[in-house]
Amino acid sequence: MKSSEALKIIGGSLSKPSKMPGWSIGLPAKECKTGGKLQAVKGSVCYDCYALKGCYVFKVVQDAQYRRLAAIKDPQWVQAMAHLINSKKPDVFRWHDSGDVQDLDHLNKIYEVCKLTPTKKHWMPTREAWIKDHLDGKPDNLVIRFSAPMVDQRAPASWPNSSSVVTKDQPWFGATSVMCPAPKQNNECKDCRQCWNPEIKNVSYGKH
Repeated sequence: MKSSEALKIIGGSLSKPSKMPGWSIGLPAKECKTGGKLQAVKGSVCYDCYALKGCYVFKVVQDAQYRRLAAIKDPQWVQAMAHLINSKKPDVFRWHDSGDVQDLDHLNKIYEVCKLTPTKKHWMPTREAWIKDHLDGKPDNLVIRFSAPMVDQRAPASWPNSSSVVTKDQPWFGATSVMCPAPKQNNECKDCRQCWNPEIKNVSYGKH
């Protein structure tokens, strides 16, 4: 498969968040199943969602996100995504710099993409609690972090990996809980890869 063909299949290009060392793929935040409801809840991590502001509101960006959302149903989506991810450097990939998993079929396709990109480390934040019932099929090179729905809320300990948005440091899980260092690093990951590290149980992000 050629890259030009793969890009056409997935509905457009991968995204390159300025903060992060690797690539991502963005879906419309308005279509988040749980996050879409939390956007109306004051005090939730989605109430002031960054993916509903700034460049994300431009029509060209939203149109591209909806094309990517529709493309998930393409029977060649898995192969196209794997081709593009394998062709990129470095070796880390974030699922959904905007948006979230849509359903079980989408989740299973993400699992297949990860299996076809074994040299890449994948990280997927999510607010979809039902995913915990489907972790048995998760590839080892994918870290799924369940995001606590409310600001300063402790993420459920039952999840192998999680994340939180906090107003102050919350070392809920001792040495396996870390604060994102990006605010002290020009809002960049730099050489930090804690989000992709399965040994880190919880990553907390300072509330903007």
